Amino acid sequence: MADHLRPIDHDLNRLRDKLLMLGGRAEAAIAQAIRALVERDSELAEQVIRDDDKIDQLENEVDELCIDILVLRQPTASDLRFVIAAVKTAPAIERIADHAVNIARHVLRLNREPQLKIYFDIPEMARIVQQMLLDGLDAFTGGDAAKALETIRHDDQADALYKRIYDELLELMTQDPTTVRRGAELLFIIKHLERIADYVTNICEQIVYMARGAVIKHHREWPEL
Repeated sequence: MADHLRPIDHDLNRLRDKLLMLGGRAEAAIAQAIRALVERDSELAEQVIRDDDKIDQLENEVDELCIDILVLRQPTASDLRFVIAAVKTAPAIERIADHAVNIARHVLRLNREPQLKIYFDIPEMARIVQQMLLDGLDAFTGGDAAKALETIRHDDQADALYKRIYDELLELMTQDPTTVRRGAELLFIIKHLERIADYVTNICEQIVYMARGAVIKHHREWPEL
């Protein structure tokens, strides 16, 4: 069957699958980068960096598929919202993966220094951020606006943990100047985690738009869903 005669559902399903694969690889990159931090595993950190090329390639495939659908399929309103959401979501996921790569680079630098005996609550912050991403992807799959809004609310947990870890690291570096270099690397890591949570929030805003046609970005009050 010629490409232009294929049902649009086939391409939309392919697009959904590729986005989920992209998100899954980004989540795995976060998990591996944090495991490399905790276990001081430089080889694993380097693997995260190498695997980023595959994530970039997958994002390109999503972009190409979105263009094909828009040009060849002329999607109706609800399908068009899905494709637009996908166009905006794929770069956000790719940037999430970039933050995981940056965490891995900080891990490599930390591993050249004597080990700090504590990592504060960085693994817990990473766990929250990873769960947000997984929940966001699940909401995307089901077009579940309510779950997307619930996921956004978890961003407050990530922000609170970021502030606490930030304050604790500053106190450590003030009390013991020999920890400044390592503390600074950890500050960068928690900032990357905080930015990942922000990107997940952006993705969930796109899910609400896709599912309900409601734009909630910059709004203090959300619609009842």
